[in-house]
Amino acid sequence: MSETRLGQATNFDSWKHAYAKRAENLAVSEVRALFSVVSRPEVVSLAGGMPDVSAMDNDLIRTAFDSLMSSRPQYALQYGGGQGDLRLREQIQEIMELEGVHGSVEDLMITTGSQHALELLSDLFLDQGDVVLVESPSYVGAVGIFRHKEAHIEHVFTDADGISPVAVAEAADRLIADGKRVKLLYLVPNFANPSGVTLSESRRDELIKVCAERGILIIEDNPYGQLYFDKQPPRALRAREAEGVVYLGSFSKILSPGLRVGYVLAPPAIREKLVLANESAVLSPATFAQMLISEYLSICDWKAQIASYRNLYREKRDAAFSALEQYLPKVATTRPEGGFFLWLTLPQGLNSKEMLPLAVTELVAYTPGTAFFGDGRGKENIRVCFSHPTSERVKIGIQRLSNVINRQIDLIDTFGVQQ
Repeated sequence: MSETRLGQATNFDSWKHAYAKRAENLAVSEVRALFSVVSRPEVVSLAGGMPDVSAMDNDLIRTAFDSLMSSRPQYALQYGGGQGDLRLREQIQEIMELEGVHGSVEDLMITTGSQHALELLSDLFLDQGDVVLVESPSYVGAVGIFRHKEAHIEHVFTDADGISPVAVAEAADRLIADGKRVKLLYLVPNFANPSGVTLSESRRDELIKVCAERGILIIEDNPYGQLYFDKQPPRALRAREAEGVVYLGSFSKILSPGLRVGYVLAPPAIREKLVLANESAVLSPATFAQMLISEYLSICDWKAQIASYRNLYREKRDAAFSALEQYLPKVATTRPEGGFFLWLTLPQGLNSKEMLPLAVTELVAYTPGTAFFGDGRGKENIRVCFSHPTSERVKIGIQRLSNVINRQIDLIDTFGVQQ
């Protein structure tokens, strides 16, 4: 009997007749599909949005582990409640307060990463055909979830100041007039994935007003807010409005994605349903991971650790800027003041998705812009993640990328076509 390896395609699926209709909307993420390539040591990966976990103090993690296992192993190794560990939720309050967000510990819930929170919220709010307004471009994981829920994904005009409240109002009114139910606005307001842009101060209150007038719930996903380089971003949307905003946070970028711990702060009625949904999906979020993080926060100067990450990622961003100016002066880029990402716009005629195999041959990987749209756009864009490689490897990766891009520019100039 032959075996099929995980991820290997099959020509015939004997259970195709039994799948739910929504299974048709499951597709391989363009980011995840690159993992087998970027794991090769000779390839410089500018693709996956991974933190530099080598910058963590592993001794502190070991100390937290030893402390937890010597003091509370019977709790750490047991089932927990669907809302999550109370001590950790109290510590999360302190983290959120750094961005002006104040919420009751009762309205906080722990999830298996903030992606899980987004999945639960989508289950609660989205029926087939319901509309989610998103940035243009938007986070690939969110696009995948909304597509799976059979929602209509509407990309709204976004520029260097973030998503446009005027464009949100126009899109919502047009869709409502067409008989659509506009349920959610999803955005990453600080150093957005993938664009790196930050929603300006002047747009934040206006955006809240636009959504409140139309009964649209805002989902504010904020994994990068503490990773600013020079100045802190404007106060969170949730700091300005409690009832109309659900706030998502994560330890993946400021501690470790491997622990898979995120959180959601929601109005009481929504939080009650989220807890029930969480219990239905996973019984309880991973107790051990929660308590290990809690122990780490209690013994570590975590604010100083985050500050060290800011310095590290600032150096890597500057290395990326320097390399782009040297090797790719014809390529436009966003100029983020925090986070992990640059968003490149290629010269006319280039296709980032078609160009990717050539880049891999050149031993560099990136994510094509098409991954961040639900409607096929983004062929002229590339997301560059500078957070994971060393500064020197970032420069090498961009130099290799320039070999591919400049060669394609020359081909278009000479023959009028991309290779």
